[in-house]
Amino acid sequence: MYWLVLILSGVLEAVWATALGKSEGFTKLWPTVIFAVALLVSMGGLAFAMRELPIGTAYAVWVGIGAALTATYAMVFGGEPISWLKILLLMGLVGRIVGLKLVDGSAH
Repeated sequence: MYWLVLILSGVLEAVWATALGKSEGFTKLWPTVIFAVALLVSMGGLAFAMRELPIGTAYAVWVGIGAALTATYAMVFGGEPISWLKILLLMGLVGRIVGLKLVDGSAH
């Protein structure tokens, strides 16, 4: 359960990061509201996961999921250039996130 909450919190990190960019310095209402709600829920989920998972692993997985999804979203929908090198690097990041789960050793 802790891993599932951590993964969902990582997804919400990508949501709040994207909403932050779209809020244009907190001048747009709905992106700002989405940012605040996603940030609170994402941080709450990370805190919950850290009750059982090692802090270093939990934080690295949370950040990695958020970073990979944010970068992918920006390339697909945000007009950022797509390159094979970026895709390869993001795949490497995701592979390392999976590796952290595999070496964690907890049964949660």
